[in-house]
This record gives sequence, structure tokens and C-alpha cells, in this order.
Amino acid sequence: MLSSKLVRLIEAHWDAMSTGIVQEIRADVRLRQVGGLPESDLRERAREILQHLDHWLLASREHELARHFERIGAARQAEKIPLDEVVLAYLKIKSHAIEFVRSQGMGPGVMEFYAEEELEHAVGRFFDNAVYHLVRGYQQAQAGTYAASVAAG
Repeated sequence: MLSSKLVRLIEAHWDAMSTGIVQEIRADVRLRQVGGLPESDLRERAREILQHLDHWLLASREHELARHFERIGAARQAEKIPLDEVVLAYLKIKSHAIEFVRSQGMGPGVMEFYAEEELEHAVGRFFDNAVYHLVRGYQQAQAGTYAASVAAG
């Protein structure tokens, strides 16, 4: 399947993509606190998604995705990073992944176009779910209910 080739390309080029993501985050005035984090932290956040994109795109991983991103949301709240910055930083990662796929120019054929569209939709769904769970974890931590929700399973 062509879209799995594109996923492997993203995973293989996560390092170069993360450099662009870090530069964009640092340049965005709306990301003052996120932009002030160490470069290694920002790169790690991009790596955990981009290098393992195939893992995250599997529909059977929904429960794992929920737990993982709710935990990240709770951690960002504990770090006092504004929620809007957390969300915007993840949207920048999404944007870079989609732009990378578009820049690969897999070819002029219908199948190549379909593969790009298929992957773009899958990446969009993944980030929609990830951001939802980030916000959920953040808000639970803010309300003091995150630990209780983790204990409940």
C-alpha cells in the first residue's frame, strides 16, 4: 500500500522534520512558554509521534492513545503550560507531517494521489484524537480528577 510507504518516509525523516517544527515553535509568538522549553524536549515530543506514526495510526490502539495523551495533557498542566499552547504545538507537528507527505510528490497517478489523501485523513484523525485526549488529561489534572480517572482505568 502506498500510504504505508509514506508513513515509513515520515518515520525515517522525523529528525529533519523535528528541526523545522522546533524552529517554527520558537518563532511563533503565541508559543512563548512552549517555545521556551529545551530543544531536546521539543524534539522528543515530535519524535514520539513522527518516528512511531504507524503505531499510532492503528485503530486498535485507541485505548493506548487515550492513556498516553491524557498523561501528557496532565503533565503539561502540572508544568503550567497554557492549554492553547499545548494544542497549537501539536497542530504544528500535524501540519509538518502533512506538508512533508505533500512535498514527496509520489507521482502524478491516481493511486499516488489517493495514498496521499488516505494518509492525510488518517493523520488528521490521529491528531484529532490525540488533541482531544491531551485536553481531557489537562482538564482532569486542572480539576484534580486526573489521578482518580487513572485509578478507575
